Amino acid sequence: MSEHELKVQEKQSARTHGESTKNETFYAPQVDIYETEKEVIVVADMPGVLPDGVDLSLEDNVLTIQGWREEEKHGGRMVLEEYEPGHYLRRFTVAETIDQEHIEASLADGVLRVRLPKAAPAQPKKIAIKIG
Repeated sequence: MSEHELKVQEKQSARTHGESTKNETFYAPQVDIYETEKEVIVVADMPGVLPDGVDLSLEDNVLTIQGWREEEKHGGRMVLEEYEPGHYLRRFTVAETIDQEHIEASLADGVLRVRLPKAAPAQPKKIAIKIG
């Protein structure tokens, strides 16, 4: 995969654009990115996030992954809590070589898998010449 197909931002605390009027915590989900001949695949860990709590968008060649994890009620005394309630946020710049119309995503067991298919290279074609 070339650097131009998917640029990863440095790992850091997730930041939102602009200012928030809510006191919410955002986490940058851990991701693995790998490539095949036909696609780039992003795998993001978002434990506790349900399918209706995920928002995936693409705007101005920026892929944004957002997820919401609600606080779980266990009915007992919490002994250890490493997965705190909060939001997940991660952004990637997508290159022109990605077929943006055919991006697919799935979520299973807290793992989001985003398939970014590569656009087929332009094929040479013969142009017919009209008479007259």
